[in-house]
This record gives sequence, C-alpha cells and structure tokens, in this order.
Amino acid sequence: MPQKNDSHKADPEAVLEFLKSIRPFSDLEEQVLERISKRMSVDFFEKGSVILEQNVSQLSHLFLIFRGAIKINLIDSENRSILQDVRGEGSQFGALSIIRGVKSLFTVEAIEDTFCYLLEKEIFLDLLKRIPTFAGHLWEKFSSDVMDIAYEELRSQKLEPRSEEGLRLFSSRVKDILKRPLEVVAASDTIQSAATSMTENGVGSVLVTDEKGDIIGIVTDNDLRTKVVSKGLSSQAPVMEAMSSPVKSISAETICFDALITMMNLETHHLAVNEGNKIVGVVSTHDIMVDQGVSPMSLYREIVSQTKIEGLYPLSEATTLIVRKLITEGAKANDVARMITALNDHIVNRVLILLEKQVGPPPYPYCWILMGSEGRQEQTFKTDQDNALIYETPPEDWDHVKEAKLYFRRFGNLAIQHIEACGYPLCKGEIMASNPKWRKPFAVWRNYFDRWMSAPEPQAVLHATIFFDFRPGHGYLKLAERLRDYVVIQAPNRGIFLMHLARDCMSTKTPLSFFRGFLVEKNGEHKDRLDIKTRGLTPFVDFARIMALRNGLTETNTLTRLRMLGEAGAIPNELYTETVEAYEFQTQIRLIHQLRLLESGQQPDNYIDPSELTDVEKQTLKEAFGVIGRIQAYVKTEFRVLE
Repeated sequence: MPQKNDSHKADPEAVLEFLKSIRPFSDLEEQVLERISKRMSVDFFEKGSVILEQNVSQLSHLFLIFRGAIKINLIDSENRSILQDVRGEGSQFGALSIIRGVKSLFTVEAIEDTFCYLLEKEIFLDLLKRIPTFAGHLWEKFSSDVMDIAYEELRSQKLEPRSEEGLRLFSSRVKDILKRPLEVVAASDTIQSAATSMTENGVGSVLVTDEKGDIIGIVTDNDLRTKVVSKGLSSQAPVMEAMSSPVKSISAETICFDALITMMNLETHHLAVNEGNKIVGVVSTHDIMVDQGVSPMSLYREIVSQTKIEGLYPLSEATTLIVRKLITEGAKANDVARMITALNDHIVNRVLILLEKQVGPPPYPYCWILMGSEGRQEQTFKTDQDNALIYETPPEDWDHVKEAKLYFRRFGNLAIQHIEACGYPLCKGEIMASNPKWRKPFAVWRNYFDRWMSAPEPQAVLHATIFFDFRPGHGYLKLAERLRDYVVIQAPNRGIFLMHLARDCMSTKTPLSFFRGFLVEKNGEHKDRLDIKTRGLTPFVDFARIMALRNGLTETNTLTRLRMLGEAGAIPNELYTETVEAYEFQTQIRLIHQLRLLESGQQPDNYIDPSELTDVEKQTLKEAFGVIGRIQAYVKTEFRVLE
C-alpha cells in the first residue's frame, strides 16, 4: 500500500548531519535542527514500490531522500502515467501537497531501494510559518512544479527569469562544493574497516592507497553492493579486492555542470578531484545534486537500470522538465544541447545493449554511428533520427557475408523501431540503420566517403551536410574512429569537394531585407514566421564544417569546431568571436521557442514569430544575421568561389 506506516525512529545525530548538508535545512540555526532531528523517523521503500498514490494518499510527513531515488508521475484524465521528474539523494517530495492541504498531487514510486527521513507535517508547516527564508527557498524550488500543475495558466507566459541561486550550476566549480577532507584506507585494510570508515565519516566512498601512500583505487557504496554483498566476498578480505581502479578524476577547476556531464558519460557516481598532480578530495553526484537541486543524474540512473527495452519508452519525456530547469537556471543553449545529447545517447545505448541480449551477440564487431545534429551533439527536442551502422568487413565468402547481412538487418530494423517508440521520430529521408544502404561493412563506408569527396555532385554535397558530422555512438568505437581518421586525412586535399561545400555555404541568403527587416514566409502554414534553423543557423554549421574539414579537425560540434579554429588562428579572431556569439544567440532563441511550444501542447518546430521578440532581441537577432554575410564573404575569398 502507498505511504506505509511502519517507519522507525531515526538516529538524531545521523539526521542532524544529513539536514546540515541539504538546503533549506542547512540554513536553519543549530538548535532548531537539533530539535527537528529528535522528532524525525526513517522508512525504507523497496525498488518498484509505490510510496504515494495521486489523489489517494494523505500526506502526514515530508519525505527527505538520503539513499536511493524516486520518480514522480502525473496521472492525466485518460489515466495515462506521465513522467514529471526523477529525484535522488538530498531531494524531497510531498511538500506541495502538504502546503495545499490536499491528497498527493502525484504518484511517487521508488526506482531504487530507497531510504527516507520523515518530517512530521505539523513541524514542516510551522517552519514555513516562522522562518521566511526557509519558505522562500522552497517556493523558489517549487516554481517549475507549480508550472507543471498549472499548465493552462502558463501557456501564454514566457519562461520565468533566471535566479542567481540557479546560476551556481554553471558558475560553481567542483572545488566550491568539496565539503569533506580526503578519506583514505590502505590497500591491505579489510573491506569491513573500509565500510566502517565510510559509515563513521558519512561518505559514499574512500580512496585506496598502496604502501607508498599513492592512490591506486576507490571503493564506493556501489562496490560494496556489487562486489562484496552480491558476490559473497568476505568482509575480512583486503579492500583492494573490492576497489575500482584506476581512479577516474577531474580538475578542481571544472564547472559543476561539466562534472555532471562527465559522470554521466563515464557512468560513475564518484570522481576524484585533483589540483595539479595531487588528489584533494572526491566529488559525487549526490554532492552536486544537493548543492544545485537538479536531477539529470537520477534520470540517467533510471535509464541504465532498465532491464526491458519497453521500460525506456517513456523516459525521454523527463528530458523536457530537466531542460526547462537548466534554461531557467542560466544554461546557455550549447550546455542544454549537451545535456539533451547525453541523455538521448544513454537511452539509445541502453536500447542497443538490451537488444543484443534479445537477438544474440553480433557475428562481427559493429559501431552504431550518429550523424546530423546528433553527430554534432546539437540536439534539441525530439530531433529526427540520423544514424547508421558500420561493421567489421567479413571474409569474402558468401556464408560469412550472408551471416553478417542477416544479423545486422534484423538488428538495425528492430533498433530503429524501439528508438522510435522511445520518442525519436523516423528520418524522413530514411538515413537510418534500418535502410540497407546505411548498414554496411567498414570497407563500403570508406568507399562511400571516398566517392563523395572525389566526385562531388549535388547529392554528395547533401550527404556531406549529414554524414560528415558523424561520431561513434555505441559498440566497437574504433571502427568509426578509423573512418574519421580516413576522412580527416583525405578531406584537406580534396579541393574541388571543398569548393562545392563553399558554394553550398554561400547559397543561403541572409534573412534580412534591404531595409533590415526580417524576411519571413509569405504564405502557407508558417506565414509571417522565420525558419531560424535553415535561414539562420545552417550557414554557421556549414561554415564550421567546411573549415574543420579543410584543417583536418576530428571534432563535430559546431562551437567546438569554431573554438579550435579560432585558437589555431585558422580564422580571424574577430570573425571567430562574431560567429560564436551569433550562433549561440540564435540557438538560445530556437531552444526557448521549442520549449514554449511543448509546454503549450504543440510539436516543436523552427519557425519563430519576430513580432513576439522584444526590441532588444530583434536588434540582436538582426546583428546575428548580419554575420552570415561576413562568413560568406570570407568563404568566397578563401575558397576562390567564382560568381
């Protein structure tokens, strides 16, 4: 049954330390916290159990998560369950229902074995009433939750302004959130002593040193579960038998957002923090989530915990809520795109991992490659699929060739079906691994690229705008890396091919009239609107691509390409600055436009209405469009394009 009533009295000292680590409780006076700690209880919820049921559960306590994670679903009028949020350690739930004095507004389910501290409703309401700063922080935190509940009231409103508090995710560095001294144990110490040290110090990991004092590994809560408990390893065994090595680390100067992305990509919850050549501490996803109040890592954990492909289908819906929080907290469009890409990558990768278990291991190593905006890591909402499949070239005899074709045909078709079910639309041009043309051995792919660069017909130029931005996604990544190396070596010497790309880069007309008015659609579905992707952003993407190919760069992301070109002096410094600023501003407009459409129940598109922009936004957008002309003039001169 939802919201069990078999909670137990919690250890006041443990509760006190926990409350000191999470806002807004950490802002309360010591004596207030001590009084609260003595009144709190603790409860455990098994993975998959329903903690609260929408419109059924009465809230008697505020729930504070100190281990595990939960997901929050909204049941709509048609009894569909819509994922609203995922929350992990340091987060709370139930507050809004208590404040409103109603039954639970959402259904809450444990997605991991979860422990919660419970604060009595009366104590919580008293804190809100007596301590304005406590209430103020919570109302700031509730802003997006209230927004989701009151959709109809907010459809016509702009996104809420940034808050200085929220900006910390993008301004704080890892060193700013390190709160504990370095905890270490010797490699010869027992597993039990390491676990005891973690418990006594209230940490989720300890570093392991050898006899010289050098750090050689790390032991985390997860290691104790997966290597000790589940495998029956003796608690008296040396801790080195349970540690993970080598230790993955990050600079203390790294921005917290980048650290979060790194953890997701490395599939780890802990990173050692180094200053120079010295490790000074450990940062965890919990540290970042407690400090910042965001939950992309919890969504990631739900993705990788799925054991059935169908369980992945609804998870992309949560990306919208996470993206909204990032935007209102001050994220630039490129940061948002990186987060969308990281989450989408994990969903797709999990689909492929689970699919391999269903259909059996591949007969030859393969690599799933991502192209277009996916390849550039510039995805927005519900971007169409652009993918392909490369596999190791089999022996030439028919039996081996047939075996590979049959396996990867089935695998590619099923993968595309599942990815579509996860919310990623099919490519209208059929540039997907379900198309036999884009599901080929390495040797065929190399011939493809060689032909496109040798005989650059219009179709080859079109392919260049999609395929030449590929990056490895899943599988044997070295296949895609070998193909990229081949392109990087060949492209700078293919002058005719580059000149055709230069012509294509110059083909888009600046969307400004003679009198600097916006050139919009004259009729049709998007009358009086401007396609900011095709008319505004594409020239910058094309420019970055052609210059990257000319200079032998392996990077595919537009801003990264521009940065590397600028740092290498491959483009004038002034032009570099202008292109980056113009591209980022347009991407931000596009992203907010799409988010507002989603929040009003519409499909996202790229057609903005200039009349909805402020005067400052209009002027800045005109200046951004003006950079297109300067890009094209530079390309014309550099590649000697004739009229």
